[in-house]
Amino acid sequence: MARYLVTGGAGFLGINLVRHLLPRGHQVTSLDFAEFDYPDCTDRVRIVTGDIRDPSAVHQAVQGADIVVHCAAALPLYKREDIFTTDVDGTRNVLEAARQAGAERVIHISSTAVYGIPDHHPIHEDDRLEGVGPYGEAKVRAEQVAMEYRDAGLCVPILRPKSFVGPERLGVFALLYDWAKDGKNFPIIGRGDNRYQLLDVEDLCDAISRAATLEQAVVDDTFNIGAKAFGTFRQDLQAVLDCAGFGKRIVPLPAGPVIAALKVLEFLGLSPLYQWVYETAGKDSFVSIEKAEAALGFSPRYSNRDALIRNYEWYLANLNTFEHRSGISHRVPWSQGILRAAKWFF
Repeated sequence: MARYLVTGGAGFLGINLVRHLLPRGHQVTSLDFAEFDYPDCTDRVRIVTGDIRDPSAVHQAVQGADIVVHCAAALPLYKREDIFTTDVDGTRNVLEAARQAGAERVIHISSTAVYGIPDHHPIHEDDRLEGVGPYGEAKVRAEQVAMEYRDAGLCVPILRPKSFVGPERLGVFALLYDWAKDGKNFPIIGRGDNRYQLLDVEDLCDAISRAATLEQAVVDDTFNIGAKAFGTFRQDLQAVLDCAGFGKRIVPLPAGPVIAALKVLEFLGLSPLYQWVYETAGKDSFVSIEKAEAALGFSPRYSNRDALIRNYEWYLANLNTFEHRSGISHRVPWSQGILRAAKWFF
């Protein structure tokens, strides 16, 4: 049994990790500025409501923690200033508070967004880092902060997960699920024969557990985390439309004109799709997980299709709880903007 602090504990990854840890007998503290509104966990979790940009809140939350899992981040739809102050300054606050409190290790949840738009695949951990947009840039800088603390003697495993889905995940994936449930075809950028790796959140939680429990000498490193089994972008998204049961299809669109249009719509604030999404959706995007397999014993259970269908089934079962909500986190659907009008043509 260990004592965990999960930053961003009320978020999509946070609550899935909390639900992963509690049955295994661990004590869990959640730190998040959002309300921790999960009745199945509230009575079993120490809840600290606060912002990781506030050192006093972080110091309060970290007291007594053996393991800190730093999941909190400002996502790409946040304002640039909020992204950098949260993802970079907030990361420094978490690491410094953990160091002062004597935590054994801090597991930093980064992102494969640190690789930007690569020119080769698979991507390995020692490939060049080049974040695209404020989120990607901030994630690179946050890793640099984590490395400073690792170099100073704190055990800081860095995990770089692919985009992950599963229960509680909405965000950009809610567009696909909404169109699927309403019996619509779904458009994609390009032909869709590119291989695009995803990750099930439960497999990510398993990787986090391994980084938390294996020997420090093994885990004090950087690891890509992703699904092992995945097909083409078109094949994996088609699995959701097949699950919906309306006989609808993925519709490829010419990449050049669509990307040009999405750039304009993003600039005008009429589309939730940001540069990294539309620049990579039509290209290969997959990382090597061989290092995590060898060092951590990581063995993903879910394929892309499994993860997407599991998420879609959760979406249908819980639709009434978020049907009329929208926002900029992973826990609510992103507003479709002008894309909602385009839906009627498919």
